[in-house]
Amino acid sequence: MRDERAYATVVAFFAAGLYAALLIAAFGLISLAAETDVVTDPAVGPLVGPTMVIAATLMLLVLLIVLGTRVPGERQKLSPGAALGVGVACYAVFIAAGGIAGAFGDPRDPLHYLLFALAQLLRWPAITAGILAFLVTLLYQLVLVGRFRQRGRPRWPWERDEE
Repeated sequence: MRDERAYATVVAFFAAGLYAALLIAAFGLISLAAETDVVTDPAVGPLVGPTMVIAATLMLLVLLIVLGTRVPGERQKLSPGAALGVGVACYAVFIAAGGIAGAFGDPRDPLHYLLFALAQLLRWPAITAGILAFLVTLLYQLVLVGRFRQRGRPRWPWERDEE
């Protein structure tokens, strides 16, 4: 049981790294395709975008560790509902982190964080953060299901005892 949890945790860290890399790449492509910046409000400051990505990545990491370690290895399964929940949570944290960081960027306006967060609701970067979290969670679950069903490390054909 301890090995299963350690494996699920290590894979969760790799999945979170994949998520951060996919977010950065997707934001670059979205920015080029739409000819706009990811954070369009210059008053919020230059650290809002990285703060939003870090917050969404940390939320994904925590949720993947919880999903992977709470269920025993033999009961791991592919759960699109849980993946959808993780995607919605990452979407919400992405927007909330942007709003909070935006409030720190312009502290003179107390409602600026709310307006910035509301502006992010239907923008492609926020939607992309949720969709990618959903997809990475499905891949994470697929890796765990495949690992625990095969019972141990992969074996070469000459290592198998078929006689």
